[in-house]
Amino acid sequence: MKNHHIVDDSPLTTPSRLLAAYANLLARSTRMLTWVKEHDWFNLVEEQTCYAIEVESIAAAEVNITLSDDERRRKLLLLEQIVEQDLEIRRRLRERQGELRQLIGTHQSKRNLSRSYGAVIPLETDFR
Repeated sequence: MKNHHIVDDSPLTTPSRLLAAYANLLARSTRMLTWVKEHDWFNLVEEQTCYAIEVESIAAAEVNITLSDDERRRKLLLLEQIVEQDLEIRRRLRERQGELRQLIGTHQSKRNLSRSYGAVIPLETDFR
């Protein structure tokens, strides 16, 4: 699994480490958006797995860290970018889901026609 660490594995015990972890999430989100645009589903899933683990780690650590006003603003900016990219990723995944439904429907129709009429109908299998 490609685990692109931007921050070290030190515990998230300070505001600067917490903000670095959020910056790392943004970097992961950016890679996820790249993977979904490129239809690279394997790398997308790998990145999403690491992302989920990091979100859990941040959530657990964050309850013990107090941020200054400036640090809260920085965190908010990072979160806004992450959410914006997440919405784009989800939109593209919904589009892909629709494409796959259509391909499956076409495949099933061709298979049913083939069974009904005994004719061999070529089935296209380009699922990219």
